[in-house]
Formats: sequence, C-alpha cells, structure tokens
Amino acid sequence: MHAVPVVVVFGPTAVGKTEFLLHFEHIAEIINSDSLQVYRHMSIGTAKPDKSVTQRIPHHLVDCIDPDKEFSAGDFVNQADQLCCQIYNRGKLPIIAGGTGFFLKNFIYGLPESPAASDEVRQLLKKRLDTEGLSALREELHQKDPESWSRIKPLDSYRILRALEVYYTAGLPLSDYKLPDKMRDIYRFLLIGLARDRAELYDRINNRVETMFQNGLPEEYKKLKAMGYSPDCPGLSAIGYKEFSTMEELGSLTLNDVKELIKQNSRNYAKRQITFFKALPDVHWFHPDQWEEALKLVSDFC
Repeated sequence: MHAVPVVVVFGPTAVGKTEFLLHFEHIAEIINSDSLQVYRHMSIGTAKPDKSVTQRIPHHLVDCIDPDKEFSAGDFVNQADQLCCQIYNRGKLPIIAGGTGFFLKNFIYGLPESPAASDEVRQLLKKRLDTEGLSALREELHQKDPESWSRIKPLDSYRILRALEVYYTAGLPLSDYKLPDKMRDIYRFLLIGLARDRAELYDRINNRVETMFQNGLPEEYKKLKAMGYSPDCPGLSAIGYKEFSTMEELGSLTLNDVKELIKQNSRNYAKRQITFFKALPDVHWFHPDQWEEALKLVSDFC
C-alpha cells in the first residue's frame, strides 16, 4: 500500500491558522490538533472555528469530549490515523492543523513504546490520589522521574498518574521511553509552519484576548463551573480558564487583571511553541499572507 499524503500545518497561538486553512477548502479536510478545541462548551477561550469556517472546510476532532475527560497524545494519534484514511478515501487531502506540539510530534514520528497499562497499579495510584492528594504524588514523581515531572503540568493528574504507573510497572521512568527518530512511513509528510514577526504576533494575541472578553469569556467560565466542571479538570486548567480560578483563589484580582494575565500567559506559551516548532526538520515556513505560495507547494506535493 502506498503512503498517504498528509500536510501538517502548525504555528503559535493567534498566528492565523484558521484564516490560512480556508484557502484549502476545495481540496482538503482539517484534523484539529489543538488539545483544547477537542472540548465541548469551551469555544470562546479556545478560539474554536465557528460555523462560517466549518461549513466551508470540514473540521474533525473539535467538540468531541467533555472538559473533565483526558485526551492524550495516544488518543489523538489513533483517531487521526483513522480520519486520514477516511479523508483520503473520499478523495480529499488530510491536513493536520494546530499548535499542540506533542500531538503533532507523536503523529509524525509515532508513539513511544511505553509499557502496557497495569490496571492493578493504576487503581492503587488512584486510591493514593484520594488519600494523599496530588501534590504528594507529584513530589514522588519528582524523585522517581524528574524529567517527566518537569514537563507535566502541576495539576495534570492523568499524566502524573500515568508516569508513576509506568515507573512502578516497568521499573523505568517514562522519560526513558523516547519517541522514534524517523517519520512514520505510512504517510508522505509535508510540514508547513506559519510565522509572524514577534511584535506582530504579540499584538494579535493581545487583541484576541480583548475580543474573547468582549464575546463573553468570563460568562463562559461561569457556565462551565455551573455545569459542575472543577478548575482542576483538564479543560479548565488551561490558559484562558485557569486564570479565573486564580482570581477566585486569591480574591484580590479584578477581571482586568485576569485579562492581562491571560495575555501574558498566552505570549509565554507562543514563545515556547515557536522554540518547539523551530526544532522540527524539513519545515516550509510561510507568513500566513503567503497562502498562494503555500497552496502551490501543496498542489505540487499532491
């Protein structure tokens, strides 16, 4: 069987991926690789494409799980693999698009061969989570696997438990299980990176956050809380939502303080994204306004 052509489009938050992808509406379908846009009820804070976009070009893996559920890199790769085949068989080009680096890298290179899950160990760790608390287990991870500890978010209970589960199942830290170093040969990849001048990008981030507040981001957060979702669930622990829980905890922040904090955290996140994406090999870089050149490259690739 010949390799399926797949285009991967990535760039930092607010770079302009949604507008850029609309130029491929006649030839492609989009597989979302943003780890937050998978969550239902979280449209404003995740800058989800609206119906005017999705009616022009189909988007997959958007609004597919509830905010209290985990959506891992393994979940993404498994579902994206199925979607790529379905899209290609429909005569369209699969485009993986988003800004979540570990989703993209796991899709391009494949998942690390970590040991199979142990239900016995997992249940034991869950009981310990209930009795000892997440901070105690996170400190234990710091001792057993400092590399994984450094890259897992402090409130990400799913990944903290998974890392400890691997350690106690296999006797080795999760960080010892590295990604393969070659791109998967079931696909032909074309990597397209979108970039803007740093000052221009930061202005776009600031303006986007202003628009989010005008469109009702504080109300969206309140609605999620009223639906029973806690601040430490996977969705609400992300940038754009966790800052509201910080306001509630401290009691001294105003909504304007929260807005500025979201801007700052988003700019810092964009900086980390840029560093990550620059390390990927064989990337064709474009300013989003250079869509005609990119479209020609994709046409030649297909």
